Amino acid sequence: MNRVVRFALSLACASTVGMGLARAEQPRAVEPTQPASAEPAMDPAKQAAMEAMQKLGSPTEGHKVFEPLVGQWTYTAQWWMAPEAPPESMTGTSTNSLIFGGRFLQQQVRGQGEGQPPFEGLGVLGYDNIRKEYQSLWLDNMATGMMNGTGQFDAPTSTLTEQGEFSCPMTGEAHRPFRSVWKLVDQDHSLYESYSRAPDGREFKTLELRYTRAQ
Repeated sequence: MNRVVRFALSLACASTVGMGLARAEQPRAVEPTQPASAEPAMDPAKQAAMEAMQKLGSPTEGHKVFEPLVGQWTYTAQWWMAPEAPPESMTGTSTNSLIFGGRFLQQQVRGQGEGQPPFEGLGVLGYDNIRKEYQSLWLDNMATGMMNGTGQFDAPTSTLTEQGEFSCPMTGEAHRPFRSVWKLVDQDHSLYESYSRAPDGREFKTLELRYTRAQ
């Protein structure tokens, strides 16, 4: 192929590419945008129900009881197997924290007693805005059941009192009742006591925990 023919073909290719680029550079017509349709207003009854649900599901004054208990604590524990039995003892730590936006207080407890296996426990304390009561859940590595309780907080004495039941691996009872009293002594100390009943029906102290703030 001679140079003239090659040159002509090159011009033709350049012309074709140039026309394509020119067409590509031409501004495209802007299509008119459709105005965004406004979302329909929520039904007033539904909106009122949503607001009521949000209010009932949010922390209230009842949840402020948890705040003095937040932090790192050490404790000394004593417990009794029977009314006349000598107490056994243990020491340990408790890490208390607010969870789910301040709706619950979580306790992570560890302990060690002389000649006993390491103890681990997990507790959750909440306040139900609808039932207007405190509710607790406790589980640990010494049993397979969960301890449940409900109660009220007495502001003048800074005392939370609960009642409930649990399945007791020591006695084999499926529904052993208990009563507990948790008193906030001051910002750095609290006292927890739990009571149950002997076979003859007498109530006796089964557990005493003395908490001291570590930080």
